[in-house]
Amino acid sequence: MRLLVIGGTSFVGRTIVGEALGRGHEVTTFNRGLTGKDVDGVEALRGDRSTGEGLRQLDGLVFDAVIDPGGVVPAHVLRTARALAGSAPFYAFVSTTAVYRTWNTASVDESTATWPGVADEEGDPADFEKLPFHKRGCELAVEQTYGPDACLIARAGSIVGPHDNLGQLPWWLTRTAEGGRVLAPGDPGRGLQLIDVRDLSAFVLDQVEAQAGGIHNAVPDGPNTTMGRLVGNCVQATGSNATPVWMDEGFLFSQGVQPWAELPLWIPDVPDTAGLRAVSGTSAKAAGLRTRPFGESVREVWEWLRSGGEVRTAPGTPPFGLSGDKEQQVLAAWDSREK
Repeated sequence: MRLLVIGGTSFVGRTIVGEALGRGHEVTTFNRGLTGKDVDGVEALRGDRSTGEGLRQLDGLVFDAVIDPGGVVPAHVLRTARALAGSAPFYAFVSTTAVYRTWNTASVDESTATWPGVADEEGDPADFEKLPFHKRGCELAVEQTYGPDACLIARAGSIVGPHDNLGQLPWWLTRTAEGGRVLAPGDPGRGLQLIDVRDLSAFVLDQVEAQAGGIHNAVPDGPNTTMGRLVGNCVQATGSNATPVWMDEGFLFSQGVQPWAELPLWIPDVPDTAGLRAVSGTSAKAAGLRTRPFGESVREVWEWLRSGGEVRTAPGTPPFGLSGDKEQQVLAAWDSREK
């Protein structure tokens, strides 16, 4: 197939490009050339879809499908979809489960209500507070232009893997590699749903090759690891002497420790977040999503980091991780509490 990948230089896009080339497809990337090098073997086009003029490089080109792994501004995605509707019969968009409005239910599936979105809305791609609204607007831009049968909407959850551009799993690996007592949050048996970027990419390409339209939660069909196994896998992969100190969530909150931001991937056990551990992946599994053992992802992310891999976050992305000073303060407070 002849594929056009919007972006294609960072994390999900980069992995999709690599997978597509490995399958023998002809890949053209379209980006501004700002976030990284294009993968060897692609035809690289430069442009900026924030304006109509910025899409001129695509005039007259024909593709079998478009893959858009990182669109955030609805108007940009709408402009892209309209520009390509006559020259590419299928459009695959990687969205996020953050588009769902309610997370206090036992299960979240594709029928769960989403936040409202506007297909032609402009916005700041670094405005993460509006991400759920903007991603839903991007979905609508694709759906309204292509129709439901000629587009794929893959709603990913938390993504891990080599070339990570967020840094959640890399933070845990780097911290455990330092050794010593490591602050660990809540119940070690708390389930997590994490997808490897390579499994997500393979799923997207499978659907593109089949020209199979639809909306899928691209997540494992149920928890595929726990917080305890995640930390344990990190200790094992790094070969460190790190010892996790599991603290109850009430204590962590009393110390001002922030879930997700300071302790990445920690989802508190409160009613408002119950659905974050129970996103249905049934539809994607039925469509062919296959997921590797999570411990394999941890080992290979560590290998990537050791070989010189570096987390390169997008502009405006807040950093993840607890500072060393604050961790020591919380550990000292925990020790005092137990005496």
